[in-house]
Amino acid sequence: MVWLLRRAVIAPAMILLAAALWVLLPLWLIVVAALAPVLPGRWRLLRILWLAVVWATAESVLLVVLLGWWLASGFGRRIRTPYWQGVHYDLVQGLMYVVFHEARRVLHLRIETDGPDPHAYPGKPLIVACRHAGPGDSFTVIHALMHWYDREPRVVLKDTLAWDPAVDVVMNRIPARFVSSGKGGADFERQIADLARGLDQNDAFVIFPEGGNFTPERRRRGIDRLRRLGLERMARRAERMTHVLAPRPGGLLAALDAAPDADVVMVAHTGLDHVLTVGDVWRELPMDKVIVMRWWQVPREEIPTGREAQIEWLFRWWELVDGWIAEHRPQELARSRARRKAEVG
Repeated sequence: MVWLLRRAVIAPAMILLAAALWVLLPLWLIVVAALAPVLPGRWRLLRILWLAVVWATAESVLLVVLLGWWLASGFGRRIRTPYWQGVHYDLVQGLMYVVFHEARRVLHLRIETDGPDPHAYPGKPLIVACRHAGPGDSFTVIHALMHWYDREPRVVLKDTLAWDPAVDVVMNRIPARFVSSGKGGADFERQIADLARGLDQNDAFVIFPEGGNFTPERRRRGIDRLRRLGLERMARRAERMTHVLAPRPGGLLAALDAAPDADVVMVAHTGLDHVLTVGDVWRELPMDKVIVMRWWQVPREEIPTGREAQIEWLFRWWELVDGWIAEHRPQELARSRARRKAEVG
C-alpha cells in the first residue's frame, strides 16, 4: 500500500506543485524581494526558490515521460528489458545534467576531480565505494559516473529516498536497491550480491560502506559498536579516523564475491563536509565552495581473498581516505594554495 500512496498521491502532487510554482512565480518574486532586505546573505531566499522551481519542474517532466514510457512498453511488460533500461539511463543523465548545471550556478559550486583517466580501464566492470558526507554526495557521484566515466550505475539507496516520486519510479525500473538505514545481516548481503551480479563493461555498482552520512554522533556510535562486538583493535583504528565513519564491510564484501571480475574504485570528497543540516545549508548560501573529489582505481588482482583479509584491506583504504580528507579540507586547501602562490611569486 505504501508504493500505491507514492505513485497515486505523491507523484501527482509533485506535478501540481511544479505547476503552482510557475503560475505563482510573479507573486513569489514579489514576496522574496520584500523579504530580501531583512534576511542575511546574498538573496538566499531567491536562490532557494529558483532551485525549488528547477527541481520540481525536472521531477514533473521526468514523471510525465516515465508514464508515457510505461504505456509505450506495453503497460510496463517490457519496461525492464535492456532497451528500456538504456533509455531510462539516458533520460536520467540528461535531467541530472540540467539540475547540476543550475545547482552549481546558483550555489556558486565548483567540482574538481582527481584520479584515473575515465577511459584508462575500458571494458572493466567497477565496484565504486564512496565515503558518505554532506548534502547530495550520492547524486554527485552518480552524476560523475554517468557524465565523466560513461557508466550505468547500479545504486544502493536508503529506503527513505523512495518517497521522492521520480527516484521511486526510476530506481524500480533500473538495477537498484532500497535498503533500511544501518541494515545489515545475511538478507542485506544477499540483496547486495543480487544487485552486483552480472556487471558488464559499462556498469558501475555504487555502495557507501559507512552506511550513512558522517556525523560526530554516528562516528561515536560506530566505535562503540565495534567495542560491543569485541573488536577493540578495529575500534582503536576507527578512533584515529576523524573524518569518516568506520566502514561496515558486509555489503562491499558481498559485492566483491558476486562480481569477481570487477575492479574497485574508492572515492573521497571534501568541500561540504560541515554542511549537514537544513540550517547549515541556509547559513552557507551562496556556498562559494569547491568540491574536490579523488578517485583511486584498484585492480582486481590487488584485492586479497578471504573475508578477514578483505576487511583489513578495506580498513587500510578507509584510513587512506581519512588522511586525504584531512589534507584537502577547505582550510587546508586554502593554506596549501597560498603557499604555492607565495613560492611562485
